[in-house]
Amino acid sequence: MSEKANTVTKYPGIGSIPNAKGVTFRVWAPHGEKVYVTGTFNDWSKTSAPLISEKNGYWSTDVPKARAGDEYRYLIHGPDGPLSRIDPYARKVTNSTGNGIIYDHKAFDWGDNNFQMAPGNELVIYEMHVGTFNVKEDGQPGTFDSAIEKLPYLQELGINAVEVMPVMEFSGDFSWGYNPSHPFAVEGIYGGPDAFKRFVKAAHEHGIAIIVDVVYNHFGPSDLDLWQFDGWSENGKGGIYFYNGRRSHTPWGDTRPDDFSRARVAGRSLVPG
Repeated sequence: MSEKANTVTKYPGIGSIPNAKGVTFRVWAPHGEKVYVTGTFNDWSKTSAPLISEKNGYWSTDVPKARAGDEYRYLIHGPDGPLSRIDPYARKVTNSTGNGIIYDHKAFDWGDNNFQMAPGNELVIYEMHVGTFNVKEDGQPGTFDSAIEKLPYLQELGINAVEVMPVMEFSGDFSWGYNPSHPFAVEGIYGGPDAFKRFVKAAHEHGIAIIVDVVYNHFGPSDLDLWQFDGWSENGKGGIYFYNGRRSHTPWGDTRPDDFSRARVAGRSLVPG
């Protein structure tokens, strides 16, 4: 596949988007000079699948041979050479430092799910940490599937909503979830996105709504491909997905490389603008 043969995709969305003609890839890398997608679908070729600039900071292309389940990464070329990055919008990853996995979020069978959440003044909310809620094996955290086993117990208690502590992919296997690495990928040790959907479906069948605790204002402090994602930064700080000025200072420390390991990263929305 040559760069001249590629055209900007007409498919909407960000990340890896399965469609009738393969998979569309779109990523925001405004400081990249060239961007490629590499993965199992092209034997991890570094040059065969270039993305085309949309002239607004986004890059995109369609890859006919790519399929849901394939692993992939982006190669972003800038003044300091190529950077290998996990897709910031990956919905599934092999692990926090591994590869993105193309995920078809429409493939799950929700059945006849016409669940209606109770009004706010009638909610009886149970806060759940999936990793410790129903541990089945010593040395291993609980999972969405093990949590499903105890939904009847919660229903008996009169619970009609469960707020799960953050379930986005984080570093390691044991965490409260407030150190996310990938804001759109569901933690693999809990079972990943399909297991999460099974959990939600089962909860609805028991009359229980699911509320998700999310973390948008800080990341890390480790396993962060978001950090200086396309090579650009100011003041040696985080680049396009983070504050680079005075707002990067937090009560836990400033987000500079020398004390990044002890600081929560003051982030901002993943939607540019």
